[in-house]
Amino acid sequence: MTQPTFSLCVYCGSRPGASDAFAGTASAVGRWIGEHGGQLIYGGGRNGLMGVVADATMAAGGRVVGIIPKALVEKEWAHQGCTELHVVDTMHERKRLMADKADAFLALPGGIGTFEEFFEVWTWRQLGYHDKPVGLLNVQGYYDGLMAFMRTGVEQQFMNPWQMDLIRVSNDLARLLPELVQAAGMAPDTRVEAI
Repeated sequence: MTQPTFSLCVYCGSRPGASDAFAGTASAVGRWIGEHGGQLIYGGGRNGLMGVVADATMAAGGRVVGIIPKALVEKEWAHQGCTELHVVDTMHERKRLMADKADAFLALPGGIGTFEEFFEVWTWRQLGYHDKPVGLLNVQGYYDGLMAFMRTGVEQQFMNPWQMDLIRVSNDLARLLPELVQAAGMAPDTRVEAI
């Protein structure tokens, strides 16, 4: 396996969600990463969208680096098929290592864990702790309500418009994924057509 040209950290649900479109999109994201010479950085789980994106990345020839806390390994939630599986002591250590290994971040649909991870890397970016691009893939309008709420934060002057400009939001993965990778200063393998 050749050295990956970029590392994309993907946050997503440990459940499949109500719509088949969620798993279909997670699979397409993993396939895009693998086909474009990339490496997936993710939370190391085998369930839900997490397992789907990991399996699709590996099936398309990409590397998968899973990072999971020991407590979740003990619950047998770890994906043992990862190219690399790092078992850490705490959630804080997991998130730090994921952020350190990533060139860019992408949130797919998910629950409270996905929200927390997305908001944390967005907050870190606005504070200058990193300058890596952050994306939100709005599958079937899943994040419409969240985006409306965040615009309320701007309208009520608890946030500034420039903070919103720090994230890239799209429902088009064929546009968003290359944008994130290129904004990170990396180059996806262009020998493969975009999805």
